[in-house]
Amino acid sequence: MQPTGQQLIGQQTVAAHGAPIQAIDPATGERLEPIYAGGSAAEVERACALAEAACDAYRETSLEARAVFLDTIASEIEALGDAPIERAMAETGLPRARLEGERGRTCGQLRLFAAVVRAGEWLDVRIDPALPERQPMPRADLRQRHIALGPVAVFGASNFPLAFSVAGGDTASALAAGCPVVVKAHSAHPGTSELVGRAIQRAVEKCKLPEGVFSLLFGSGNEIGQALVADPRIQAVGFTGSRRGGTALMKTAQARPQPIPVYAEMSSINPVFLLPEALAARGSEIAEGFVASLTMGAGQFCTNPGLVIGVKGPALDAFLAAAGEAVRGSAAQTMLTPGIHAAYEDGVGQLAGEAREIARGPAGEGPHQCQAALFAARGADFLQSEALQAEVFGAASVVIECADLAEMRAVAEALEGQLTATLQLDDGDLDAARALLPALERRAGRVLANGWPTGVEVCHAMVHGGPYPATSDARSTSVGSAAIQRFLRPVCYQSLPAGLLPPALRDGNPLGVTRLVDGQRES
Repeated sequence: MQPTGQQLIGQQTVAAHGAPIQAIDPATGERLEPIYAGGSAAEVERACALAEAACDAYRETSLEARAVFLDTIASEIEALGDAPIERAMAETGLPRARLEGERGRTCGQLRLFAAVVRAGEWLDVRIDPALPERQPMPRADLRQRHIALGPVAVFGASNFPLAFSVAGGDTASALAAGCPVVVKAHSAHPGTSELVGRAIQRAVEKCKLPEGVFSLLFGSGNEIGQALVADPRIQAVGFTGSRRGGTALMKTAQARPQPIPVYAEMSSINPVFLLPEALAARGSEIAEGFVASLTMGAGQFCTNPGLVIGVKGPALDAFLAAAGEAVRGSAAQTMLTPGIHAAYEDGVGQLAGEAREIARGPAGEGPHQCQAALFAARGADFLQSEALQAEVFGAASVVIECADLAEMRAVAEALEGQLTATLQLDDGDLDAARALLPALERRAGRVLANGWPTGVEVCHAMVHGGPYPATSDARSTSVGSAAIQRFLRPVCYQSLPAGLLPPALRDGNPLGVTRLVDGQRES
C-alpha cells in the first residue's frame, strides 16, 4: 500500500486544497512523494460533525464490541506489513529495529486497552441503594458510572511516528473510553500517518461502527490544530510536543465559551541525582549508563536525562572524565527533521553561553545529524539561570556541580515540573535520598532509583506525566492503563427506573464488573 496524500474523514478519502505538506528524508534531504494538501475549516467541520454524530452510539457500545475494535486496529496495523516501517524510516531517519519495536508497542498498547475495556473497572461503578426508612432523612437510590467526555482531538508527536501518533496512546485510550477521535497528523511523517489511519478506517468498517468514530486531518502551520481545539464539539485534547505548542492549545481551549481539558505533554529535562556513596563506588559505570541513555535515538526522547546533579569533588571529576570520553566516542545520528536539528544546534549554542563544555561527540557526515554535547556548571550558577533549565531536545546534558548536599537539595527545590527524576544511590545514600524525595515527588511524575528514565513501560502502574511544564495537568498520565481516565467523567443516576439504567448499574451486575455497593466491593 502506498500513501495517496488524502485526508481521511470518516469512511471517505478527501482531497483538500490547502497549503502543501511534503515529508523530507532527514538523512538525505530528499523530498518525499506524495504532496499532501492541507485541510481547511471545511474538513475540520466535517470531521467534527461526524464525530459528534457518532458519539452517543459509540460510547454505549458493549465492552466486548469496543475491545474487539481495539484488537482489530492492532491487527490491521500488523497486516500493513513493512509499508509503514519503510515509510517511517524514510520520513524520520529512524532505524528499522527501532520502528519495528515501536510498532509492537503501538499494537501492544491497543491490546492493553482492549483488556482494560473488557475488565470494566474504568467504569468505577458505585451504587448506594435507597434507604427509605432512614431517619431523619431517607436516602434516594444513587448509582454512578463513568462515561466518555465526547469527541477528542489528538495531535501526533514528531518523535514517535507510531506509538505517539495516529494510533498511539492518546488515540487508544480515548477510543477505549468511548470517545470518537479526530487526529491532526504530524507534518513530519504524513505518509506513515495516512497508512496507519487507513488501518483504523478499515477497523471501523469491519466492526460496523459509526464512521465518525475516527478521522485524520493534515494541515501545515497552526490553522487546523487551533480550529480543532476551538470547535465546540471537541471535548478534550491529547497533545505531545513543545511547550510553546501545548501552551497555545491550552489558551485556545480555555478561551472557548465552554473550556475543555488539554492533556499536553511538553517539556522535561529529567534530572538525575548522583548521591555520594554511589558516585564514589561506581562513578564510571554510572557515566557509561548515563551517556547510553543520553544518546539513545539522538536524544529525541521526552525522558532524556538533560540534567545531572552531584557534589563537587574527585568522584564527580572522575564521572565527568568518564562521561566526556563516552560522549566523544558517540557517533552522530540523524535527527527527525531539519527543524528539530536546527533547534538542537541553537539550544546547544545557548548552553555554551551558560556553562563550560566538557565534551562534544564527532560531527556527522550527512545533513541534520546530532553531535552529542556535555556541559558542566556550578550549582550556584544553576540557581541563578533560567537558561540552564531549558529543554534541549537532543543528546545534550548539563552536569551541575554542587558545593554540598544542602545545595543539591536547593537545586531540587528550584526545578520546574518534570516527567522523571532519578536517584543513583547505594545503601549509604539512603538518608540523603530520603531528604530529597519529598521535593522530587512534588516535581516529577515518576521517581527512579538506579536506572535511566529513557524507556517508558506500557503497563498499569506507569505514570508518564508531571507538574507543568512537563504536562498541562499533573493529575494524569499519557502512558499506561490509567490514561483512559483523562477522557471520562462521572454521572450519577438518582432513582431512575430499572428499565432506564445502563447495564453496568443494573441489579444483578449483568456485566460482571467490579462495583462498590453500599461501600462494599462487589464483583
